[in-house]
Amino acid sequence: MPAAFHQTQVEGEGIMHLNDGMEQAVPDSGHQPVLADELVELLDPRPGDRVVDCTFGAGGHAARVAALIGEEGDFYAVDRDPLARSYYETFYRQQQCRCHFIQGNFADVLADMYERGLTVNLVYLDLGVSSMQLDRPERGFSYSYNAPLDMRMDPEGGVTARQLVNELPYDELVRIFREFGEERYSRQIARRIVREREQRPFETTLQLVDTVKAAIPTPARFGAGHPARRVFQALRIAVNDELSSLQRGLENALRILAPGGCLVVISFHSLEDRIVKRFFNSRVGRCECPPDLPRCACGAEAELRVLTRRPVTPTAAERAANPRSQSARLRAAEKLD
Repeated sequence: MPAAFHQTQVEGEGIMHLNDGMEQAVPDSGHQPVLADELVELLDPRPGDRVVDCTFGAGGHAARVAALIGEEGDFYAVDRDPLARSYYETFYRQQQCRCHFIQGNFADVLADMYERGLTVNLVYLDLGVSSMQLDRPERGFSYSYNAPLDMRMDPEGGVTARQLVNELPYDELVRIFREFGEERYSRQIARRIVREREQRPFETTLQLVDTVKAAIPTPARFGAGHPARRVFQALRIAVNDELSSLQRGLENALRILAPGGCLVVISFHSLEDRIVKRFFNSRVGRCECPPDLPRCACGAEAELRVLTRRPVTPTAAERAANPRSQSARLRAAEKLD
């Protein structure tokens, strides 16, 4: 049978499945799933569960979770990066559960599931950029390689980092660097970019790296982390509309979760973690009435029970084995009746 994708209908959804007998070379991601033991422990997958992996990537977490839901379980692998399909080809053949692949932004996919009336037991998100993307220089995510300024998680559409850097006005560049990258020198960097693009447009990652280095004070170039790290983070978030997707994704995940279902989120920087924390706290039913009222009048009702009083972080052993796990934070909540 030729190696090809075909459409099937499952639970009323258009789901991408792979033909049986497909033989294709699957790239080696070298990806180590972060906080995998902790995620599985909090999710507590059981036979027959329906699970949505919102950021399938190379399938590191998926392999652990899908193995526990048995033949009666359903596993929905979601990713906006078309490269993830290559890893799904290997993954789904090794599972006993029913597996489904959906390409798209997880916020939109979860919204579609809700509109179609699908309920699930477990939803989890592993946010940020993956090794699958970082280790491919041509994608333009890394400041360590010279590559086109792209940074799109779905390279088939949408605005690129090159367009943002070359076309956004000074004030908007400052806002992006400050809000999404928490960059201290956002004004200096934006000013330098605007000046240099008047001479020649930005095309490559190292061209941007050199500009960032030239814009900040010399001592800051030798501080903690790469001097362009925050600028690249900010541009990636802006290109992929990551924070808006996260907010919408959390809301839609809660909608499709069955009572008793679990939502787990792994984030890698403070902006993401703050959104998750605030979302969980906003759904625990805290009364907002003045303290002098004898009884609650605001009608606060709890939708979630937070399972992690503080974010779960990698152990020292995991941080040593996988330096990319250093900033990971995991939060989990259970949907109430």
